[in-house]
Amino acid sequence: MKRILCALATAAALVAPAHAWPDKPVTLLVPFPPGGSTDMIARTLGQKLQEKLGGTFIVQNQAGAGGTIGAAAAKRAAPDGYTIFVSSLGPFVIGPHLIKGVLYDPLKDFDYITVAVQAPNVLAVPANSPHKTVADVIAFHKANPGKMSFASSGNGSSDHLTAELFWQQTGTTGLHIPYKGGGPAMSDLLGAQVDASFMNINTGLANIKAGKLRALAITSAKRSPLLPDVPTLEEAGIKGVTVYSWQAFAAPKGLPADIKTKLHDALVEGLNDPAVKPKLLELGFEIVGNTPEQFTAFQASEFARWKKVIEVGKITAD
Repeated sequence: MKRILCALATAAALVAPAHAWPDKPVTLLVPFPPGGSTDMIARTLGQKLQEKLGGTFIVQNQAGAGGTIGAAAAKRAAPDGYTIFVSSLGPFVIGPHLIKGVLYDPLKDFDYITVAVQAPNVLAVPANSPHKTVADVIAFHKANPGKMSFASSGNGSSDHLTAELFWQQTGTTGLHIPYKGGGPAMSDLLGAQVDASFMNINTGLANIKAGKLRALAITSAKRSPLLPDVPTLEEAGIKGVTVYSWQAFAAPKGLPADIKTKLHDALVEGLNDPAVKPKLLELGFEIVGNTPEQFTAFQASEFARWKKVIEVGKITAD
């Protein structure tokens, strides 16, 4: 009888499903302080993940070194689905080229789940600027190399690298003025202390609509419905400067395939939820929700692209 009971217990154990994921809190690790775009995306979609998958999803902010400290922490976490890395492009494709000795390899140490959203940058100048078009900016650059100042939220930021790419693609040079964050950069741009900035559309939209800034061009592949009168750089004759900032979800390498599928599907559903999608679009985000395979290929392409821009521009994190 004991042998029969043991055999039955063994058989039951073999057919019983493993514990359902998630059966304990899942950490959404954001490598930046609270309040920014990445944090907002993590919190918005974290709530939708709870609704669609059950369990509890908690945002943990671990900032420092341009997001690379948080990325290293995510890499060290167990690949069991209980730590998910939510980040902008910086730690994925920019930081490793700028900061020596980062403790992770962005091409090898993560399983990519999806790029959630993307947003273009806008070339903006103060409302009283003499520059009315991109052609005006190019003409000034050619007549006054290195004189037109461009504000950014910091060395290696998306707005900085977009300006560097713009100069490389147009054969011109400008003057980069890095700030400690987008707030001070915006303040000096509004006060005409600097001449221009390639700011994220989310950052600049309110002041552009209020007439405090003039948008000359947008870095998206097509015009934004939020700024329909602003031409793309491609329309303005500038090739190769189609640029987006983006927020994405990844996990430590080795994430079980079934959990990756559940996460991906729930994130895409959340992004297209009628309570979420319109609000994101109003803020200037474009919904992406691509597949893990598409994200993996995109990440490798972006990594190579920004590596080249940084090397050609001799850009450092200092």
